[in-house]
Amino acid sequence: MSPLRLLNIQGIAGLAVSLALGVLLAIQKGETRHWRKESGRFEQLYVQEQAALAGTIANYRAAAEQARQSDAANVERVAAEQRQINERTTDDLQARLAAARSLAQRLRGQAASAAADSGGGAAAPVPGLSAAAGGSHETPGQDRLSHSDALTATEQSIQLDELIKWVKAQAEVDPDDEPK
Repeated sequence: MSPLRLLNIQGIAGLAVSLALGVLLAIQKGETRHWRKESGRFEQLYVQEQAALAGTIANYRAAAEQARQSDAANVERVAAEQRQINERTTDDLQARLAAARSLAQRLRGQAASAAADSGGGAAAPVPGLSAAAGGSHETPGQDRLSHSDALTATEQSIQLDELIKWVKAQAEVDPDDEPK
């Protein structure tokens, strides 16, 4: 048999199909190798992305915890500043009221002694007038408040003044400011 006899139409078709299948097999092997490499690269990218996501989540949690701690410290700082303002204002108010009451008591004593000692220096001593005859310490003087009304007005003035100071001091406390 001659080799040309095998190269008839069917033989040529078989060779062409074999050659085409060999080329397709080679292309498929190249594609498989390419996509295997790509798959490995995509897997690495996926692992990196997952690690980055885990890091981001951890950073957000740490930042949130730090913010909570900072807020708690800030709340404590503001509360402490406000307590100090309250204590200082209360102490100032009590001191000023005590001073005003002491002064009012001293003025009442001076007014009583002046009313009792209203006699002349060369004349014979005359006893002072009774409180009813000399006028009650509650009665107002000419165009003036009585002693108790004057003390009440003074106390209220002091209270208002300290309230104004307290409001201004409280307004100066900045809840968003960093500790000083």
